[in-house]
Parts: sequence; structure tokens; C-alpha cells
Amino acid sequence: MNFIEHPENDPQYTGLNVNKGIVQPPVINPYLAKRKKRRDYTPAEYTEEIRKGNITVLSQAVTLLESQKTEHQTIAQEVIEKCLPFSGNSVRIGITGVPGAGKSTSIDAFGVHLINKRNRKLAVLAIDPSSERSKGSILGDKTRMEELSREPKAFIRPSPSAGSLGGVARKTRETIILCEAAGFDTIFVETVGVGQSETAVHSMVDFFLLIQLAGTGDELQGIKRGIMEMADGIIVNKADGNNIEKANLAAAQYRNALHLFPLPPSGRTPEVLTYSGYYQLEITEIWDMIDEYIDFTKKNGYFEQRRNSQSKYWMYESINEQLKNHFYQSPEIEKALAFKEKQVLDSEISSFKAAKQMMDIYFTSQRLHPF
Repeated sequence: MNFIEHPENDPQYTGLNVNKGIVQPPVINPYLAKRKKRRDYTPAEYTEEIRKGNITVLSQAVTLLESQKTEHQTIAQEVIEKCLPFSGNSVRIGITGVPGAGKSTSIDAFGVHLINKRNRKLAVLAIDPSSERSKGSILGDKTRMEELSREPKAFIRPSPSAGSLGGVARKTRETIILCEAAGFDTIFVETVGVGQSETAVHSMVDFFLLIQLAGTGDELQGIKRGIMEMADGIIVNKADGNNIEKANLAAAQYRNALHLFPLPPSGRTPEVLTYSGYYQLEITEIWDMIDEYIDFTKKNGYFEQRRNSQSKYWMYESINEQLKNHFYQSPEIEKALAFKEKQVLDSEISSFKAAKQMMDIYFTSQRLHPF
């Protein structure tokens, strides 16, 4: 019996016939071999392409910024230095709100309005919360910004928070510089809406917009002193259909609450407006409010003062971050850390004494091997 191919094809099995089948395609996609390898640019070439508005190169530069590799960071910092003289010409707007407030839907509506009605060029930096367990992020903001993602004058960059405080890293501010050098005159920074991310975003924008909801229960829960004092404008979303009356009532409550706060440093009391991001209602009024605020603060000098204080703030934040990284990357600290941790867990020494001893080890190592 011939078993070379299929036993069913043997003459003794009358009426049975098995074909050879088709030739299986290769495991590796042949089209991948035809793809061009990504070119490595020098810092000067990165800057030149970014200045031309090359979105692909801009994305690559942002990826370098987010990289943990030392060689990538060296190139990225040089690119930032070269782009710095061409930055600062945009309006930076922070957008925050509780999860489910409609931030992404609103940004989609705002962005389309700015591009088509006001001839703006928009960059959206959306910080996606990273999982504390897997450290991964969905990065799905583009799927919720369908119209905006198709606009050639829009650049949407979701970035993982990677566990940084409040979900906003120093790299977001550096990304703003690159986007401004690429010619984007309006920058949105969307927060994750939890923790202290609002504080970080507030320290890098010119206007801080708070999105609230109505009809979800006690509206007074939305009146938190910290976030309300930071807001330069408050908008109540989903003011449509049967929810219009609730939205107007919530807006009135927020206005009353704002009157209890002292006048902000800008000299302008935040306005409270209602709108519908989904149905794109009252969008024009929101941007009239923001434009009026920017004009007002530029005339009274607060705009420039705020930018200067932000630059100073991020200088110190950068110092703190680099000191922290240098501490944990020290070979002496890496050797001693696990042992001190075990001593604390075994109740041999207190957490505070362990911390002091670790600092003593670090400072001793610095005397022997300075920066």
C-alpha cells in the first residue's frame, strides 16, 4: 500500500480521492520585506523636518522623548533645544473632568470646530492611564475622536502615563515644544481625570477647562474647592434633550459656588457654560469665552507671568526627577536597597532610619564618585 501521500488514494479504496490541496503561503508576510527601514535622523535633521510640519518625523521625535534609553534621551534633548526658539506661539489648553464626562467626545467636537471654523492647527496630547499591574495602556483616544483623527491639520498623540504622578510626565511639556515648532497654534492636553494630574496639567497650560456633568446625582459633589480654584472656565456637558434643565441648574450651582471663592490671579472670574459635545451644540460660545480670556490675560500681563512661573516650576521638577533617577541608578544604592528593605520588613529598623542610612550611602558614594 502506498502511504506517501494519502492512504485513501490507494486503489483498494474505490470511490475515495483526496486532493493534494493548495500550496501554503509563507509564514512571514512578503510585503514586510518591501517596507522601507525607518531612517535615523540627526538632531538637526529632526528639527528641520519638524519645522516643515512633517508629522511622521514629529511622531518619531516624541517617541524618542518617551524612550528610557540614554542615547535616545540625548538626541531628544538636543532636538528640544533646537526647537525651543520656535516654540511658545500657541494657545495651550488643559482639559479635565471625571471619567465619563465626555472629554474625548468634546475634544473631537472642539477640534473640528477650531480647524474648520477658525482655521487653527491643532495638536492633542492625550495622557492614557497605565495599568498599575501590567503597566500597559489601551491608547484608544483616537477611536473616540473619529472626525478629528481624519483632519490633516490635527495631530493626536496618546501617551501612556507609565505610573508617573497623576498620569502626566514632564515629557508632555517637552512634547508641547515640539508641536509648537511644527506649527501647531493650539495645543490640547487632556488629563486622565484622576489623582493629581490636574495640578500637573494646570502648570503647563494657558487656560484650564473643567468639564462637568449634570443629572448624575448630587451636583455638589462636583464642587471641589481645589479643582474649582484651578479652573479658568467650567462647562457642563450633555445639555441636550431632557437633560437641558438639569444642566442649567447645575451651571447655576457652579456659578454660585464660584462667587464664594476669591478672585483668581488672572483677574477674571471663571465663566460657566452649558453645551452638548455629542450634538455639537454651543461650541462657538465656549471658544468665544476662551478667546476672550486669552485676550484679557495678554493685555493685563498675566499670560506672560503664568508662562514664566510655569517654566520655573518645570525647571525644579526636572531637577527633582533627575536627582531621583540618579539616586536609584547608583550601583551602591542598588546593592543596599534590597537588604534595607528586608530589615524594614523584618522590623529590625524603622522606615525612617532605613531611608536615612540609604541617603548616607548615596552621599558617601557621591563624594567618591561625583556626578
